Order: sequence, then C-alpha cells, then structure tokens
Amino acid sequence: MFVMVNSIAYSQRPDSLLLKNYRPKSIFKIPITQIKKAKFPVIDMHSHPYGGSTEKIAEWVKMMDRYGIEKTIILTQSTGAQFDSIYALYSKYQNRFDVWCGFDYTGYNEPGWAEAGLKELERCYRVGARGVGELGDKGLGETYSEPTPGLGMHIDDPRLQPLFKKCGELKMPVNIHVAESKWMYEPMDSTNDGLMNAYEWKVDMTKPGILNHAKLINTLENAVRQNPNTTFIACHFANCDYDLSILGNLLNQYPNLYADISARYAETAPIPLYMRAFYKKYQNRLLFGTDMEFEVRMYDTVFRLLQTSDEHFYAIDLTGYHWPMYGFGLSDAILKKLYKTNALKILMR
Repeated sequence: MFVMVNSIAYSQRPDSLLLKNYRPKSIFKIPITQIKKAKFPVIDMHSHPYGGSTEKIAEWVKMMDRYGIEKTIILTQSTGAQFDSIYALYSKYQNRFDVWCGFDYTGYNEPGWAEAGLKELERCYRVGARGVGELGDKGLGETYSEPTPGLGMHIDDPRLQPLFKKCGELKMPVNIHVAESKWMYEPMDSTNDGLMNAYEWKVDMTKPGILNHAKLINTLENAVRQNPNTTFIACHFANCDYDLSILGNLLNQYPNLYADISARYAETAPIPLYMRAFYKKYQNRLLFGTDMEFEVRMYDTVFRLLQTSDEHFYAIDLTGYHWPMYGFGLSDAILKKLYKTNALKILMR
C-alpha cells in the first residue's frame, strides 16, 4: 500500500516495516568484482553429505570443477551402517571427496564404552574414514554424532581421551564445533545487531547443566592440550569470531590446533581490516571451508570476500544478517595456504 506524504509516494513506513522484510540495496557507485572461480586450487575442509544421490553428487562435482575445488571433505558425524552408506556413495569419486566418520556413543554411560568406541573408530578407518567430525557441543554435550548423541559428555571428558589418542595414532584429524557465535548468547532484542540470524540459532542458557561460551572454549583447550599428537580443527574460528584474540591465543600455544573459516564469512566481513591482519598472522593455521550447500551464490560470495576488496555489499538471504559485508583482499601467498597448502599438511600425514 502506498502512502502519500508531501506529494511523494512511499511504499513503506519505517515504523511498520518488519526487520525480517528489510532488504537494503547499496547505492554506492563503487567497484563490483564478479568472481567466477577461485584464484588457486582449493580443498574445502568443511562440508556435509549434501548430495544425497549419485546424480546430485555428479552435479556437485561439476560445480567443484567450475570453481576450482579439487577436493571436498564430507563430515558425516556418523558411524555404523549410516557411515558405510555415505562412504559408498561418495567413494565413487575417490579423488574428489574424503569422507570422515563420527564417534559412536552407544552405551557411553556404561562401563567399557571406550573399548567399543575404539573398535568402531578403527572399523570406520578400515572402511575408508581418514578423519573424524564434525563433533559438536553447544553446551549440553556431544550432540552431533549419529545415531547416538553423547549428552553430558563434553570434549574434555576423560572417556574420550582413548579415542582422541587413537585418532593421533591413525593420523585422523578431528574437526570440533564448540559453542556458537556470541550474537547467539546476547539478548534477543533491538540491541543485538545480528538479531535475525542470532534468533534462529540462539542458545538457551536456562537449560540445566549447559556450559557457557567461555567454558566450552576451555573444554576445547583441555582436549587439545591433553592430546598433543592429535590434530584438532576448531571449525568456524572456534566460534570466537567476535574476539579472535581468544582463538589466536590458542593457536599460539598449541601447534596441533588449526581452525577452519567455514560459515563465518558474514560474521567477520564487517571488520575487513582486522580480519586481513588476522589472516596474515595465522596464515599457516587457517583452513578453507564452506559448510553451506553447494550453490552458485554461495561460492560467488565466499570467493569474493576472500579475494577482493569490494565494499558495502549485502547477501542477506544467504547469511541471515542485515549488515553490509566487505572483502578481505587477501594476498596470493595467503590464499594459496588457505585454499590448499595448509590442508595438505593435515591430509598428507
């Protein structure tokens, strides 16, 4: 409905426009760079079984070829028959995908569980798993593995130590998701600048026994410190995107820790100068990842952020945030490490 104000037609009033419907468009006449392919060969260290059929996987491979992605790591979070079926589907493209397993938590509260967990881990390795992940704890314990979650079991639980040790012996990297981005812990009101996305992924801190952000980061540090011969990947910048000095301090202390940048492009794009410096300082410890379904607009946006210095552009429907984004303009030397070299240090061990 149009409203007439001083003979000027306005289609919406600010006091009636819902934030969820707000779709700003930049009017700045500034450079817009179209990125159609990664500048250098890429290994995507964080994805999931989005291709549920041979036909969809073949479509994915064509998309990977289009964007210069040599290999994608499929984090199944699975064990048993489910892992086997996923592996069988993706192993038809042996050079294009690596399929990682989860931990089997069946009976984890019973005596002798670790032995059973080790047995299944070694079985998955024999099938073809070359890594573990994505493990995940948002405060209530390990809830990402299928078919059985490990509620109440945090990453530094002593029961997990034999499995992490075995991962080191088998040279299986472990991808771990702890906590969520800080916006998801902030009040869900007008002061939260990431409100729309934060509300969707908000963390309910009223649940009994739930750990807060700082305590979850501490569990990650404990596991990394206790298992120096095991390579850990803290995915999503360890969800410390609001204060990357937390992650930086961990990377400074523990050479067996890496971080992937997946699905945190929008969270870091508002601070491009800081991010450029962070990428430069930790260029040997960061891994490229997507963690989003394979589609053109996702790859276009991700590579634009990393490779260009474009300013003030939006991708609200992709990211969920209403703020503008800014490219990091990373150097060729950093891009090469981020895209592939760092991943090879982990995968070739």
